[in-house]
Amino acid sequence: MRRYVVLRAGGAYSSRSLLRVAAVTAVLAAVTVLAAVVALGLGEMRVSAVDVVRALIGDAGTAVETVVVQWRLPRVLLGVVFGAALGLSGAIFQSLTRNPLGSPDVIGFDSGAYTGAVVSIIAVGGTALVVPSALAGGIATALAVYLLAYRRGVHGFRLIVVGIAVTALLGSVNTYLILKASLWQAQMAAVWGAGSLNGLDWADARIGTAVVLALVVPLLWLGRRLRMLELGDDAAAAMGVAVEPVRLALVVVGVSLSAVVTALAGPIPFVALVAPQLARRLARAPGVQLVPSAVMGAFLLLTCDMVALNVPPIALPVGLMTIILGGAYLVWLLVAQSRKELR
Repeated sequence: MRRYVVLRAGGAYSSRSLLRVAAVTAVLAAVTVLAAVVALGLGEMRVSAVDVVRALIGDAGTAVETVVVQWRLPRVLLGVVFGAALGLSGAIFQSLTRNPLGSPDVIGFDSGAYTGAVVSIIAVGGTALVVPSALAGGIATALAVYLLAYRRGVHGFRLIVVGIAVTALLGSVNTYLILKASLWQAQMAAVWGAGSLNGLDWADARIGTAVVLALVVPLLWLGRRLRMLELGDDAAAAMGVAVEPVRLALVVVGVSLSAVVTALAGPIPFVALVAPQLARRLARAPGVQLVPSAVMGAFLLLTCDMVALNVPPIALPVGLMTIILGGAYLVWLLVAQSRKELR
């Protein structure tokens, strides 16, 4: 009888936890849709929410439909897709490292993508090869960090420490390259490095969305194995998980999700760091959750871009707003951690 009660209690707890995660995800998705409608209506030409919906279904005037669908919708769509990609990337690395600081911008993968882009801008003299160069730089940095952190397996703390060191090194390399570049090349690299959705159109939206969706497909298979890895390498291996190949595959997918954002929009920091932890706290989940992290990332990036575009006197890069958000989160995290240690 005692064993039966324990099993029922565990099952009930799992059911309640799953329902809570699903409810939080649904609420976040609904709020993100509302934020998207608001973002589509803001700008020099204000459009009401009703007219935004009518434009999306093709029932508005030509002028309104051009503004909403042709001009604003690609930016809003990319805000949602790129935010989801960063949220997923952060969730993957925070789960692998078992550390709330484990995200691609902290570990150095975004810096690697930025280095690839800067090298392309200086060597080629333009932005024609920025996207593939940024992708190559991010993946190459990830493999370097993985190999440097490998010692009979890869452990989370070692991966973070090696990643922070690589970030500092690449930051120095990027600064050196920009200082040695010509004035217009340095300006181009600085503007791209600010992280912005400005100037992105439907061609970028199609490419970015297609790549992110293609990366989500293997993640559907890897997601369950990621949960098993959270139990520890020995437990995961006992359940039939090929630990190192699965971990390496997760690293490649996580880096690629972050690198495609950096390649098209520039480095957008802190969304990957903040989104999984906020989603986890809202859902009160026992571990990092992929789907809530993706929806939270979409909401955060879309909201930050909407604020950066409409609130200040001039439009700001969204990367600046996410830095403010990330700084506030890090201060809160340090204060919360200090209170735990004092107890």
